[in-house]
Amino acid sequence: MPALWDLPDFDDHEGVHLFRDPNAGLTAIIAVHSTYLGPAAGGVRFWHYSDKNAAITDALRLSRGMSYKNAMAGLPMGGGKGVILASEDRKKTQDLLAAFAEAVESLGGRYITAQDVGISEADMIAISQSTSYVSGLPPKDGGAGGDPGPSTAYGVFLGVKAAIKYRLGTDSAKDVRIAIQGVGSVGGGLARYLAAEGARLTITDVNADRAKAMAKEIGATAVAPEQIMETDADVFSPNALGAVINKDSIDQIKARIIAGGANNQLATRADGERVLDRGILYAPDYVINAGGIINVALEYLGQGDRAEVNSRIEQIPGRLTGIWQESENSGVPASDVADAMAKKLIGRG
Repeated sequence: MPALWDLPDFDDHEGVHLFRDPNAGLTAIIAVHSTYLGPAAGGVRFWHYSDKNAAITDALRLSRGMSYKNAMAGLPMGGGKGVILASEDRKKTQDLLAAFAEAVESLGGRYITAQDVGISEADMIAISQSTSYVSGLPPKDGGAGGDPGPSTAYGVFLGVKAAIKYRLGTDSAKDVRIAIQGVGSVGGGLARYLAAEGARLTITDVNADRAKAMAKEIGATAVAPEQIMETDADVFSPNALGAVINKDSIDQIKARIIAGGANNQLATRADGERVLDRGILYAPDYVINAGGIINVALEYLGQGDRAEVNSRIEQIPGRLTGIWQESENSGVPASDVADAMAKKLIGRG
């Protein structure tokens, strides 16, 4: 394996911290990409990786994405990410969570942790027992905070509608054909929003029972995961794990729009050019899916209630529209336009 700073996804990260506590069963990575705008904020992911190098890649890519996401959302926060390497049985103990909290505490506030894939609100409460550098705790009296998933879903819904308006010329999702990949917390919330507006939904999930239950609830069609990209749809919405948009998959996509809540949807920067060449409108992931971090950041900063969170989330469509207009005017992929904006905001432009 090459040295850490020679990895393709190392982007002058300020720090990449590796933690081991065998007694607690903890193996974890905390990547701090930038603290230019403030402490590095980003959730902690609990995931089983068959290849530990993939966990490092995830931490590097996700932390960079958080720098861009927080900057583009106008938050006084930098970008970081935690990854806890789960065992194959995905056993999670209180000792493991406490050990991770101590790892966060050891960084002295350079990294603020929150909820991500595999981590629940109850886990965040447990982590908060051993560190104050945590957000995503149960909200109090209508304040910000709690599970970031619903906030992310709301922002993605608004972003999908903005894409529909920009590309299809309609203000409503009614009768728009949308293929949703992943119907967990974010994808499921998005599906419910779209179903309520009358969209024609095709959905999938690696958990087939979850997909079937969601399809029954909202009147969608459930298909196998390998079929979703080839679905004849107006919008393809990735809401699972990243790197699903790559040189092999792009040719399968029939949709005219890609807009979803998954992080790091493009496998490589070149895939943004490939998407543009196909004539597909792409919503940069860290712009459209910023609702969750807006919620937990305002909670941590003590700067707003639920109404303020929603008000800030409702600015997402305008940001996306500005990116698409610049892309159209310049011929530069929307992904590159967004990256350039974000880099400038964090002092790297």
